[in-house]
Amino acid sequence: MSDIYTNRKYLIFPTSELNKVDFSQVHETSVDTVRKSVNLQKTFVKWDGDTPSFVSSIVGSEGPYNHTEIIAILITSEWTVPFTGSMP
Repeated sequence: MSDIYTNRKYLIFPTSELNKVDFSQVHETSVDTVRKSVNLQKTFVKWDGDTPSFVSSIVGSEGPYNHTEIIAILITSEWTVPFTGSMP
């Protein structure tokens, strides 16, 4: 794992909790820039170092995860639509 991800943490939570996120404490910049699950019910944020203060107010969170763990989660069908077409 690259050194840049050594202290990075990821928290998955319901999109209904996005209003509780202090975007000055995470790498994402707004509710419009977060990645969402295929069904749009979950999202996640990432940060380096200490856990952001707002995290304790998030209901229904999963994690925090490290980089290796989040990659394994994000490649599942819950987060990624399988490619079923053909390449040109």
